[in-house]
Amino acid sequence: MELFFKKISSLSATLILVLLSAIFVVLFIYAKPAIKEYGLNFVFDPRWDVTVEIDNKQKIDNTANNTVSKNIPADNKDAAIPQDSEDIVIPQDDDINIPQNSDDISIPQDSDDITVSKMNSDTKVIYGGLIPIVGTVFSTILAMLFAVPIAMGIAVFLSEIAPPFISNPVSVAIELLAAIPSIIYGMWGLFYFGPLVAKIFGGSSVSLLVAGMVLAVMIIPFMASLTRDSMNTTPSVLKESAYAMGATKFEVIKDVIFPYAKKGIIGSMILALGRALGETMAVAFVIGGVFGIPHKLTDPTVSIPVVLANNFAESSGMSLSALFYLALILFVISFAVISFAKFYFLREKK
Repeated sequence: MELFFKKISSLSATLILVLLSAIFVVLFIYAKPAIKEYGLNFVFDPRWDVTVEIDNKQKIDNTANNTVSKNIPADNKDAAIPQDSEDIVIPQDDDINIPQNSDDISIPQDSDDITVSKMNSDTKVIYGGLIPIVGTVFSTILAMLFAVPIAMGIAVFLSEIAPPFISNPVSVAIELLAAIPSIIYGMWGLFYFGPLVAKIFGGSSVSLLVAGMVLAVMIIPFMASLTRDSMNTTPSVLKESAYAMGATKFEVIKDVIFPYAKKGIIGSMILALGRALGETMAVAFVIGGVFGIPHKLTDPTVSIPVVLANNFAESSGMSLSALFYLALILFVISFAVISFAKFYFLREKK
């Protein structure tokens, strides 16, 4: 029985690694056409779904040569194309009527009659991920800057300051806030919170600032609840010993509770960071959905999850591959940031 239990546990742990690898492989396979087409320049290119002309000078030269060749009389096999303008002889026969007035010269006005216009038909669509990446990173940073101090304050108040008749109902309310669907936060941010922020700070009611603040409101209950639970694990004997030595409540919280609950506190921040990076629906309501670099916090922009949600259903070919490229970048960013935080924390513990 014990051997069976060990096998099941090992299989469960292996399954997580298999799922993680499978997600990465699928994203990479579908993103491969965009990776081959754009390379790493995709990360730094601000253009999205922009049609550009291809340099087709060689094709135009070939087309012009073919046009000249077709004008040579077919019955004259020995006819040669003059290579130098001095070799061209203009006949002086009176039967040749050369117009003397520029008004008599007819120039085709239709672009279809001009060979050079073929350049316009040779185009390609450019996709770049700079703007969604910037929007994702900045909105997440704003959310963490707002959420971390507020969540820490709530956790300290509920764990060490508030009496039980206050801390118990407030704790339940925080857990309920953490369970609210993100789309409700998005609707609230769009119709109430966004206009309020625009009145105070100016700018649009849908912007990077509003998205960051709505994200902060979403992750505060999550972070506060986990931090409070971690702080409650501090043994009472440690706190009582500190109080007996004359420490104040602030010193006990700073020097005893925080160091003891450090692992859980950092874990709550990492989980909140992961949720903020991948949040879609709430951000889609309030970030603006505009493909533009935000020069101010009150400017609208777009994030990677929002681009995926808004464009995935109607994409195909290279546009679909570009979306998978964005998803792969989001996967790598999330994995790298969370892994760095975890390994840094473990190194500090050692």
